[in-house]
Formats: sequence, C-alpha cells, structure tokens
Amino acid sequence: MNSIDSAVDAFLVYLGSEKGLRVNSIDAYRQDLAHFVKYYVEAKGTDLSGLGQDDLLLYLEGVKGKGYASSTICRMLVSLKLFCRFIQQEGFIRRDVHLYFDTPKLWRLVPEVLSCTEVSDLLCAPGDDLLGMRDRALFDVLYSCGLRVSEVCNLDLYDVSDHAVRVLGKGGKERVVPIAKKATESIDRYLSAFEKMRAQNEKALFLSHRGKRLERTAVWQRLKHYAKEVGIEKKISPHTLRHSFATHLLENGADLRVIQELLGHSSIATTDRYTHLQQRHLIDAFDRFHPRK
Repeated sequence: MNSIDSAVDAFLVYLGSEKGLRVNSIDAYRQDLAHFVKYYVEAKGTDLSGLGQDDLLLYLEGVKGKGYASSTICRMLVSLKLFCRFIQQEGFIRRDVHLYFDTPKLWRLVPEVLSCTEVSDLLCAPGDDLLGMRDRALFDVLYSCGLRVSEVCNLDLYDVSDHAVRVLGKGGKERVVPIAKKATESIDRYLSAFEKMRAQNEKALFLSHRGKRLERTAVWQRLKHYAKEVGIEKKISPHTLRHSFATHLLENGADLRVIQELLGHSSIATTDRYTHLQQRHLIDAFDRFHPRK
C-alpha cells in the first residue's frame, strides 16, 4: 500500500534533489500539500490508491468556499498538479489524476466575475449621504481602473487627474491607468462632501468616517453590504471588481497585452487566465443556445 504521506515525502525530496528548488520553495509546497493531505485522510484514509480526479475537484471547491484569495487557490492548484504528475510518473498510483486547466469543472473554481448588469447595480447602490458618495467613488475607481484594493487604499489626492490615475503596484512598480469620466465625476462629488472631515495633513484620497486613510477591510465590508442590498448572491470581494474589469475588456475586444499593462501584471501568463474565463462563457453560451449541439 502506498500511503499519501510517503508520496508527499518522496515528492519533496524530488523537488530538492532533482529540481533544485530552494528550502523556502519546498516549504511552500509542503504547506500547500499538508492542507490536501488532511482533507484526503479524513475523507478516504492514508491509502493513495483511491485518489481520483473528483477528490481533487471537491478539495479545490472546498478551498474556494473558505474564502482563500484567488492567488492562493491558483498556487494550491499548481502544487497539486505537480504532485499528481509526480505520483503517476513514479508509480504511486496507476489511474489518471491529471488536472487539466481548460476543463469546465476546474475553471468554475476561478473567482467569480460579475456581469455588466451586476456591476451597474452595485455601482448605483450607494446613496447620496457622505458615506454613500465615498463608496460610489471608491467602487467606480476599483472597477473602471481595475485596481487592487491595496492600490486604491494607497491612492493620494494628487495621484488622480481628470484622465488618469498614478498607481503604485506590487514591488513598488508604478503605472498610469486611464480613468473613466464617470469615476472622476464621482470623485469630485465625494471630495466636495468629505473635505471638512479630512484630518490635518491627511493626503489619502479615500477616507474613513474619522477622516483617516481608508483600510482594506472597510472596503470589503462596504462592498459586501451593497452586494447583499442589490441581491448579488455570488461570493465577491473587492478583487471581484478587478476580475470583472479584465474580463469585460477582453469580451469587448481589448488586446491581452493592453489588459496586462492596465492590471500591472509582470507576466502575460498571469493575464492569460482571462482567456480561459472567456472560453468558459463561450462554451456555456454554446451549450445553452446552439440548436444542434
């Protein structure tokens, strides 16, 4: 009997001895696989021979349901793919447990994307009170510029012009992103209303009700509040607006390289996953509407 623990141990040795990975990288794989091992042992015991694709998909669905970041889910997915390839090559298991990225089941694990109607409903949800005007401006910038929540919280007053936003992204990399006219109009209304609340020497663009720089957790809470208010049942976060921004651009014909620049991705491979999202929508539409499928 091949136990899952012995297979993981052999895989980690392989990463170090044959692939030449550093200790930190091996530890990352160990942590990712420890989550899966715990799930598998509780479900089926230690015998690896019962492992199947459905086990992997159920596990990943559970990970998604726990609210892990999309980057974490993708990393866990990569760890599982490499592990499954290894255990097949080394004879720990005979059945095919390879995970194909382009299968519809697997791509349902990609974070939710809002439809254009859902985005419109969400952006129109905030009222005309002080917090409402701030939240509308905040959501307008998140969606129209495709920013990360940390990037929008770090924006200062003079980072925004009538036509563009200067963004400091991951690794201190700066980029300039065009901004929609509706977003700048929302910002102007918000700034006029909030000016008296601004704490002394506070240069942040988006402020809390105390006049200090808005924190990421507050953005998530406000977004969740409005999503519930307009009846959006999808599990969303501020990053959902970024995913929706990229997907909607792609669906309307934007070049993948342009989207890469707007999102601030250092590699086109990161942006390329949105083509899979588009393919998923095309497949769903084909299955639903083609008369001779």
